[in-house]
Amino acid sequence: MSIEQNQGARILLVDDDASLLKLLAIRIESKGYQVTTCESGIAALQLLKNHVYDAVVTDLRMDEMDGMALHRQLQKRYPALPVIMMTAHGSIPDAVEATKQGIFAFITKPVDKDELFDSLAKAIEIHGLSADENTASSNIVTRSGAMLHLLEQVKLLGPTQVNVLISGASGTGKELLANAIHQHSHVSEGPFVAINCGAVPGELLESELFGHKKGAFTGAIKDHQGLFQQAQGGTLFLDEIGDMPLNLQVKLLRVLQEKTIRPVGFQEEIPIDVRIVSATHKNLPDAIANQQFREDLYYRLNVVNLKLPPLCERREDVSLLAQYFSATIAKRMGQKEKRFASDAMHALVRHDWPGNIRQLQNVVEQVVALTPGEVISVQLVESALNSNESNVEPLSLNDAKKEFERDYVINTLKMAGGNVAEGAKLAKRNRSDFYKLIKKHNIDVDSIC
Repeated sequence: MSIEQNQGARILLVDDDASLLKLLAIRIESKGYQVTTCESGIAALQLLKNHVYDAVVTDLRMDEMDGMALHRQLQKRYPALPVIMMTAHGSIPDAVEATKQGIFAFITKPVDKDELFDSLAKAIEIHGLSADENTASSNIVTRSGAMLHLLEQVKLLGPTQVNVLISGASGTGKELLANAIHQHSHVSEGPFVAINCGAVPGELLESELFGHKKGAFTGAIKDHQGLFQQAQGGTLFLDEIGDMPLNLQVKLLRVLQEKTIRPVGFQEEIPIDVRIVSATHKNLPDAIANQQFREDLYYRLNVVNLKLPPLCERREDVSLLAQYFSATIAKRMGQKEKRFASDAMHALVRHDWPGNIRQLQNVVEQVVALTPGEVISVQLVESALNSNESNVEPLSLNDAKKEFERDYVINTLKMAGGNVAEGAKLAKRNRSDFYKLIKKHNIDVDSIC
């Protein structure tokens, strides 16, 4: 790999020998890499929280956290990140153990610079750059280290055939991530078809997924092609898979096993070639324990799990997303883009965003629509966030507890779509106790959702 190809590749160099660290950094930078150095594994993990690197070069023997312990943490948090291990205690057992644990390359000290350069070039060639082109091609707006590492995994998973389960709270962008997997896949030229399994009544979901024949049931006035057939040669995204009825879970499992579907009313099987990506905000292992989700289907869908962080864990993206939404809205409305005053942006960044990106988009749309000039004020943002309570006399502790409890029950019911039984499960309370809380706070369940 040439120096030109190395431009932009970011290397994290970890060694507790300061003089060697400096020397290696100079050597690696001479080949066109961007190098960041640190003297411990703990410091390396801290850097990775907020920065993205294309490879890690680390010493094996270090105090506090040695190279293998660092690698184990990297495998858990950033599995797509290649690690090159150096050691002055080179031995065959060390090299064998390192290879077994997924180390990309094992280099003995004194480091042969050509061997190091060759290992780095191969690591970048195989794993690619985790730079901005990944976010652009995925239509995902982010500068978050956690999100960029997630996109690295998307890039690796795209060409494979494995089923992917995306987990994360509502509003975190699960469909957008599913589309990114599709865009990086070998079926990217095919259709991307999405369905929210929780938004379609159970009795209609089977027909939506598999299709039906004219006359198969009352109201079936013509043949209907299901989403599996519509997604043929592409990707089918099953959002909120945890809400799928058990009887349909059995049929979906059969489809995944046999690679065929049978539309309602049909006698013959139809072969399908579809990539499955699913998503849920629920804890599916808990649903399995409560016999609400099939364990065998879970393992079929959850070959690889990608967990989307909530917006409060990627605050560095709030300003980026707010500006993006503002520009998008202005373009759609044919207006000049409006900018946020610095204190208005600060108010957005410090907010906790329980509704995640969807809530942020809603707030931005509201304040853009209500701003007559070019600058969005902090007063308007705070009003939209319902955060002007700071000017009101504080509640007593008892009243604050009551208010929190009432808000908690309402928010839980909203998450459950107004279903009291589901709300009780989310709150980990039995149904009768949950009903008592609803009655205690005079909550109108019919008005929820």
